[in-house]
Amino acid sequence: MENATKKCFAYLRVSSNGQIDGDGFPRQRAAIKRWADANGVQIVRWFEERGVSGKTELENRPALQDLLEALASNGVRTVVIEKLDRLARDLMVQETILAEFRKQSFELISVAEPDLCSDDPSRTMVRQIFGAISQYERAMIVSKLRGARQRMRAKTGRCEGAKPFGTLDGESDTLARLLALRESGSNYEATARQLNAENVKTRSGGKWFAATVRKIALAQ
Repeated sequence: MENATKKCFAYLRVSSNGQIDGDGFPRQRAAIKRWADANGVQIVRWFEERGVSGKTELENRPALQDLLEALASNGVRTVVIEKLDRLARDLMVQETILAEFRKQSFELISVAEPDLCSDDPSRTMVRQIFGAISQYERAMIVSKLRGARQRMRAKTGRCEGAKPFGTLDGESDTLARLLALRESGSNYEATARQLNAENVKTRSGGKWFAATVRKIALAQ
C-alpha cells in the first residue's frame, strides 16, 4: 500500500467457547499481523468474536456490532480479516454482512483472499463460490458428527454430549441469577458484564461473554 500510516481494525472469530483458548485466535492474529507488516498498515484495534457460529446473523454478533459502531465514529474505515469464513460460514449471512459494509462505505480486506470483497462481477462470483464451499464444508462436518453419534448410540445404547448448564453441582444458583438478570430486561452483553462483576464463574471457571449467556438462555 502507498500510505504507510493507514490504520485498520481487525476482526477475529472462533465458533465455540472450547476454541477460545485454542489456536484459532493466535493463528488469525499472526496472519493479520504478517499482512499488516508487509503492507505498512497499523492495526489499531482488535475485535474478537468469542464462541459465535459462522452461521450467526449480524444482530447476534456483539464484537462485530462494536466494530461497526467504532468504524462509524472514529475515522477508521477498513477492516482486516484472516479469511472470509471468519466473517461467515453461511453464504447468505456472508453476503448480508458484506452488504452492510458496502452500504456504510467500509472496506473489508481478507488476508487469504486478496480483492475478493470488491464489486467486480468475477470477484463477486468467486467470493460467493467460496462462501458456498465453506457452507458445504460446515454442513459435512455436522453430518459426520451426527453420524458418529448415531453409530455410538447404536453400539453402546447411549451417546451423551455436554450436560445442560444448571445440571452440575453448583450451577443451579448461577443459572437462576442469569435468568433473573435476563427477566429484568438485561441483554446478553449486560448480563455477561454483571455476572463477571459479581465474580460468578462459567462452567470452565472463566469469564462470561454475551454468546455464552445467549446459548444458555435459549436452552431453557
